[in-house]
Amino acid sequence: MDIVVKGRKTEVPERFRKHVAEKLKLDKIQKLDGKVISLDVEVSKEHNPRQSDRADRVEITLRSRGPVIRAEAAAADPYAALDLAASKLEARMRKQHDKRHTRRGNGRIPASDVAVTVPNAARINGHGDIAPQRAAETVPTTRMGPLEVQGEGPLVVREKTHAAAPMSLDQALYEMELVGHDFYLFVDSDTNQPSVVYRRHGYDYGVIHLQPEAFVGEAPGGAGGALGG
Repeated sequence: MDIVVKGRKTEVPERFRKHVAEKLKLDKIQKLDGKVISLDVEVSKEHNPRQSDRADRVEITLRSRGPVIRAEAAAADPYAALDLAASKLEARMRKQHDKRHTRRGNGRIPASDVAVTVPNAARINGHGDIAPQRAAETVPTTRMGPLEVQGEGPLVVREKTHAAAPMSLDQALYEMELVGHDFYLFVDSDTNQPSVVYRRHGYDYGVIHLQPEAFVGEAPGGAGGALGG
């Protein structure tokens, strides 16, 4: 298995590629998960001077025969962002490793049997929290595809389509924690409905189920149901 390092709208220096190989030691990774298929590192740079303290973003995606594990972080330079992202990745891999070993011998289906990839749309700061959005300023409106954007941005529009194996609510909550998001889109194995689990307050969670049939023949309503506070 090789580590693939790529830049998104930025060049990746050879020195940084070597540092990635030194930081993400394959023998250590394979010790935690011996069925790793690929390890991708994506580097991007924010050119807005107002966000210089988190201008460099590093996203690490590990794919194996089990759930996708992803970790990302932003900092003032790519080396610091890599350190933060690598620490998150190791913590999530250890969590998956410990759960896999705990399940052995009790007849339960391991998480590695659920082949699913996870959408990634949340913007996360260097501390692993959702980055606050700046208030809109009185500036010209820019149109990007179907969206109208006010202010200087930055706006990151990322559209992804993934295959989704049906899973239980417990499994969806577990995999949401593995990728460090506050939400997780999945197909509920009990109802076969598209569903979303999300983090509310503290350690509470919520779930939304979608019933497409309920909207057939009805006039369009508002912009969608509000998440419970």
